[in-house]
Amino acid sequence: MSSLSKRYPRFVTVPSGNPLDKETFLKVIPLSILFTAMIATNNLCLKYVGVAFYYVGRSLTTVFNVVLTYLLLGQKTSGQAVGCCLLIVAGFWIGVDQESLTDSFSLIGTIFGVLGSLSLSLYSIYTKRTLQHVNQEVWLLSYYNNVYSAVIFIPLMLINGELSVVLNYKNLGEPWFWAVMTVGGFCGFAIGYVTALQIKVTSPLTHNISGTAKACAQTVIATSWYNEAKSLLWWTSNVVVLVGSALYTRVKQLEMDQRHREQLNNQKV
Repeated sequence: MSSLSKRYPRFVTVPSGNPLDKETFLKVIPLSILFTAMIATNNLCLKYVGVAFYYVGRSLTTVFNVVLTYLLLGQKTSGQAVGCCLLIVAGFWIGVDQESLTDSFSLIGTIFGVLGSLSLSLYSIYTKRTLQHVNQEVWLLSYYNNVYSAVIFIPLMLINGELSVVLNYKNLGEPWFWAVMTVGGFCGFAIGYVTALQIKVTSPLTHNISGTAKACAQTVIATSWYNEAKSLLWWTSNVVVLVGSALYTRVKQLEMDQRHREQLNNQKV
């Protein structure tokens, strides 16, 4: 891609970089570790719980975002925003309670979902911080992150004994298998790029909120697809989480508008 950018600069613009550079490695590797943790916990959560409950299990992202923003960035959150977070926690609690009444409930899956929310919040915050070390180049950050994460996953596969599973897969040499893997790789890179771009132009919070909305739609589709029957309280938990996230977004929007008006008034004075 860098060669194409140099040859056709008017049509292709891709920054050049070296993932083997020591300084680059030290700056980006914490983000890649968080990315690996996020992918691993997401997959482990889905391994133990259904796609429908995945939304509730991962609903604490906004709550972790508030806590980590204060701990890492020193930014305080208003009482109204904290109230919205408590509403999200209530929705999470109702969802776990209702899921525990079914045969599909998995405590370990729920724990992995909570860890997934934590790692996603950390990943979003660190993406914003790491972009400044690559001159705000989303392409470059996505490239580095994918290279480092791919290497990190290798020892994890060895520790979990998954390498033998891959080598013994009966369709490993089939062209269609590698075609599907290639398409999946492109989609994964595209998702990572869009994620970093969204965090760059907006904020980690905006990314987390949009992820919550996506997961809500995913829950509805999954429930219909698998013909699952859920109780009224189970659906209530999903609505409570979504309403809490929406109210949190509205509160932060009003706070940003207020700060913007105050800045304009100060400039006039």
